[in-house]
Amino acid sequence: MSKKVSITLDEEVLEFVDRSSRNRSNYINEVLLREKKKSLLKELEDAYKEQSEDPEFLEEIAVWDVAVGDGLDA
Repeated sequence: MSKKVSITLDEEVLEFVDRSSRNRSNYINEVLLREKKKSLLKELEDAYKEQSEDPEFLEEIAVWDVAVGDGLDA
């Protein structure tokens, strides 16, 4: 779903947008969606890093690693 908004851009930025694309809205949306994705990936990376340093979590994973392999050769 799209919403129409009014924004103010510096002249220099607007000239860049106009040189880069024929459709301002599409171009700005693409740029912002890339930035959103980059931000989400950074958050995910930080969460994984935090998780990998959590002793409680690591202990739980170690228990599951043992349980997963238990009885596979039988």
